[in-house]
This record gives sequence, C-alpha cells and structure tokens, in this order.
Amino acid sequence: MENSAIRIALIGDYDPQVTAHQAIPVALGLVAEHLNRNVQFEWLATEQIHADTPLGDFDGFWCVPASPYKSEDGALRAIRFAREQQRPFLGTCGGFQHAVLEFSRNVLGWVDAEHGETSPDSERAVLTPLTCSLVEAVDTIHLVPDSLIAKAYETSQISEGYRCRFGVNPLFEQELLNDRLQAVGHDSSGDLRAIELNDHRFFVATLFQPERAALKGQMPPLVRAFVEACMEPR
Repeated sequence: MENSAIRIALIGDYDPQVTAHQAIPVALGLVAEHLNRNVQFEWLATEQIHADTPLGDFDGFWCVPASPYKSEDGALRAIRFAREQQRPFLGTCGGFQHAVLEFSRNVLGWVDAEHGETSPDSERAVLTPLTCSLVEAVDTIHLVPDSLIAKAYETSQISEGYRCRFGVNPLFEQELLNDRLQAVGHDSSGDLRAIELNDHRFFVATLFQPERAALKGQMPPLVRAFVEACMEPR
C-alpha cells in the first residue's frame, strides 16, 4: 500500500491556453518526484460531475482556476463532497471563489448566494469584483501563524502571483468568516486572500495561484502539503 498511486481530481474545464492549467501537472510532477510517490491526476470537466460521478475514487480534490466553469453545479458538487467527506481540498483562484460559494449555500444556508461574475445583480453576491483587478500581479501575502498554509510555506510572509478579478464581497465577509471558515491570508492592503476550514484535515483555498511557481522549476509548498495530506489514510 505504501507505494499505491495517489489519485487527485482536478475540478475545472481544461484549457491548454490557461497558464495555471499548464502549471498544475508540472507542479504535481515536481511534488511526486520530491516525495517519490506515484501521483495521478484526472481532469474532471464540471459538466460531467453529476450525482452518480464516482468522486469516492479520489484521494484529494483541486478546484482549479479559469472560471466561470461550464457547470457551476458540477464544481460545487465536487467541493461539497470533499468538504463533507474530509477529503483533502485545494482551491486556487476560481477554486477559492467556488469554495466560498459552496460554504455560503450548504453550510450557512444562504440559498440565494451567487457569484457576482455570473449573477452581478444578485442581492447576495458573495463574490464581487476586486477593487484592484489582480491580473498578472504579484503581491505579498501575510499568513496566520500555525495555519495549514503557513505550515506549508514554513513562514508567515510569502509573495505569490495572481490572475484574478473576483474576491469575497466585503459586505458578507464578517458573516462568512465564522468559527469554521477562517481567514488565514491577507495581502499588503489587508484584503482577504486565503481561507481554511478549521474542522477539516486539509481544506485550503487561495485567490493566488501557487502552482505558477512550477513553471519556473520551483516546487510549490502548498501543493506539496496538499499531496502529503492526500497520502494520509482516510
């Protein structure tokens, strides 16, 4: 069992033109080499995620950038499975946004919660345009000590790259960030950039894209931590 394959589902609609989609297989390859483990990944197109999709076959779930997804419901179904079944989860950029949306609807019971990218006129748009669009930007992120993400980076201050236009709506941020969903990363302006669930063994989501480091030959610490969590017995 020690060398059995680690199976990771990539939730999103693969597009070879998307930089993050180019980077993710490279990042997983670097981690697999570092850990000397067989890491297998499968792209799960959101339109193909239904009630009978065998999500239980996967050790972990990574909800990837490049939203809006073809099926918001498909993405949310996979995120909910990972959250409820205690499967390691990583969400980057669009994955962060949809982790927030899934939590809003299925944990807080905000059935009218929407993503401002697809429903800009919604009264409960929990995700709205960032005051400063973070497209091809790099910024400093301050991490909460002892958070999963800070442990992964082994520091409380990091620099990461973005390609993101939407973040948590400040109107709902205080209600969203209760005891379960915690803010663990803020940028140099104090804006929310990373979240974790504190009742889950590994559920981390970032607005930035740590996978991009892999295109420079660098193993992303957060991806390594995610894969290591996938290696642990269920």
